[in-house]
Amino acid sequence: MNVGGGTRLVGILNVTPDSFFDGGRFAGLEAAVRQGRRMAEEGAAMIDIGGQSTRPGHEEISAGEEIARVGPVLESLAPTVSVPLSIDTYKPAVARAALAAGAQVLNDVRGFQGDPGMAAVAAEHGCAVILMHHDRGFPKAPGNTMEKIKRFFERSLTIAGEAGVAEERIILDPGIGFFKTQAQNLEILGQLGVLKSFGRPLLLGASRKSVIGKALGVTPEESLEGTLATTVLAVVQGVEFVRVHDVMANFRAVRMTEAILGAVGRA
Repeated sequence: MNVGGGTRLVGILNVTPDSFFDGGRFAGLEAAVRQGRRMAEEGAAMIDIGGQSTRPGHEEISAGEEIARVGPVLESLAPTVSVPLSIDTYKPAVARAALAAGAQVLNDVRGFQGDPGMAAVAAEHGCAVILMHHDRGFPKAPGNTMEKIKRFFERSLTIAGEAGVAEERIILDPGIGFFKTQAQNLEILGQLGVLKSFGRPLLLGASRKSVIGKALGVTPEESLEGTLATTVLAVVQGVEFVRVHDVMANFRAVRMTEAILGAVGRA
């Protein structure tokens, strides 16, 4: 995957009935394909398709049901957009089917530390991967917030290397909202640059999440402005990818921030 040229947007396409923000809106094939095309037209550099919700209290579905949700969308969308498609899953069977259906990127929210078959699928296909921080014991584990995340990524990178996944194909996601306290989420948002020490591209996924709702006292539907603030912070800290629901608004926020930073750099 070509990385460079500033911060790029990853459009979120949930084809689930129960996602925390847009659950059910794009569960139908036509609606999902239409939304995917729209996000590409609005400036998304990648579209991340998910068929299994990972919201708090989500219902686990079978790999077969997940494939039935994402497969037709991938097959219909892939020939019609010029940006890569990502599959958001932690199940090897789903990952394999999605990559065969047109996905080019594997987004594992368990960072290769869930099902051991995920790293093998990625190596087999030679695809780019997004590895997210995912640690149920994180809030109470000893140590500094960012150091704990770094230790997790060190393990994920070791697993990837042992499976034969090329390091240059890996993107790291600190996993905002996953088993983290409000204070920890805010700390991570302010220290994203610490993770640049790995030399890998970073992805931030804070769009409309509870960290924003708790800070502002708003619902996910009212969280666009807060999302834009996290996107601007990501640009300032050199984050390469930001995963969002609202592509056009975030695209404008990214470009405006980059214009200001560019002017400051030339002054």
